Amino acid sequence: MPESTPRRRALILAICCMSLFIVGIDATIVNVALPAIQDDLHAPVSGLQWVVNAYTVVMASLLMLAGSTGDRIGRRRTFQTGLALFTVGSLLCSLAPGLNWLIAARVVQAIGGSMLNPVAMSIVTNTFTDPAERARAIGIWGGVFGLSMALGPVVGGALVGTVGWEAVFLINIPVGIAGIALAQRYIPESRAEHARRPDPVGQVLMIVLLASLTFTLIEAPGVGWTAPRTIAGLAVAAAALIVFVRWESRRTEPLIDPRFFRSVPFAGATVTAVCGFASLGAFLFLNTVYLQDVLGYSAAKAGLYTLPVAAMTALFSPVSGRLVAARGPRPSLLIAGAAIAVGALLLTGLSDDTSTAQLIAAYLVLGLGFGMINAPITNTAVSGMPRSQAGVAAAVATTSRMTGQSLGIAVIVSVVVSSVGGPLHDGFAAASHVGWWMITGCGLAVVLLGILTTGPAAARSAARVAAQLSPTESRTPIPTP
Repeated sequence: MPESTPRRRALILAICCMSLFIVGIDATIVNVALPAIQDDLHAPVSGLQWVVNAYTVVMASLLMLAGSTGDRIGRRRTFQTGLALFTVGSLLCSLAPGLNWLIAARVVQAIGGSMLNPVAMSIVTNTFTDPAERARAIGIWGGVFGLSMALGPVVGGALVGTVGWEAVFLINIPVGIAGIALAQRYIPESRAEHARRPDPVGQVLMIVLLASLTFTLIEAPGVGWTAPRTIAGLAVAAAALIVFVRWESRRTEPLIDPRFFRSVPFAGATVTAVCGFASLGAFLFLNTVYLQDVLGYSAAKAGLYTLPVAAMTALFSPVSGRLVAARGPRPSLLIAGAAIAVGALLLTGLSDDTSTAQLIAAYLVLGLGFGMINAPITNTAVSGMPRSQAGVAAAVATTSRMTGQSLGIAVIVSVVVSSVGGPLHDGFAAASHVGWWMITGCGLAVVLLGILTTGPAAARSAARVAAQLSPTESRTPIPTP
């Protein structure tokens, strides 16, 4: 293995963050392209929701499998395979002749993307063995993910306005090819000493749970919330969840070890990720429809309007990482939750003639919240865990983010669309009020979680869980207030 110098470690982190960036940006860049896709491919609103959620649901479903696969067959090999699939999927998206083809290509993208995040986090945590250095690396990691998701609409708007919606996928191709070559050159191959055995039953149950729940919530506005199909879909999701928990609790090497959730910080980070990214996913979708369908802005102009969100996220993501390292996760979580709540509150009276000043003020505050929330989620999920479990813990955190984004689009957007009662541009601003109130509630939930899950008692619960998982292995202590 090549000598691990500071320069080489920094280069490995940069390569891993590059892969994370394209995965994160692809989760949101497509939002601003949705009206153009709708016009070109004649897609209904539910179809547009699936263009976004096919990516996030499949990725969330496969992250655990990808993490354990990397531990077993080699992290670099899995990482490069993921980049290759993601690149091919991006090419197929740009060539899609119809909505169903586009959704299928997004699935290919997601399969590749699922191999990148948890495997790259395993590479990072095994490259940075010093606790303080690892904490800084994880802070950078979380900041890059948040920045990538915030930049998506800005970059997407510029590309759609100048080239076309296909360009939001084409930009991934050179990055993917470069990532494969750089990984081969600079990232050493590594495997876990004792890789977990596959858990196909748990994997299938997770796919059934997420897919059935998301499908039901997206389709419910069209068929009715009390329709037999809606009730049956929710029943399938509930049954899959119950069976999944029972199955995993009985396995020696489960897909997700239920003991993780006995750690108050880890469980809190999971729920925080769902709330925070439900807010982000719903905001991006609702805001795109409002700017382009209601106000009639072009994709490029709509992208420029969201620039304050990206700028604030870029500014405060590294600030949050340093704050977590110095003061623990609580300050970042409190600021993030309060900012999300206040920003959404500013939009609860949205109308067809809301002033630009009010919109920009809301975007600035929301950008602050989205920038502050990533670092405490990632750091809290990974810190306190044995190094051998870091990849799994990071995969759970990323799964929670993707699940949250899917639920935000499926639940909040579906509730809003159900209230429109006609063409999307007629009455959408008033119908969106309930969505902004729901996002406000998500922000307040983050504040509450920040208070309840970050104290000394919570840190002790994490230490007990880490001792149960690996009694002899060292772990990174969780910073507490």
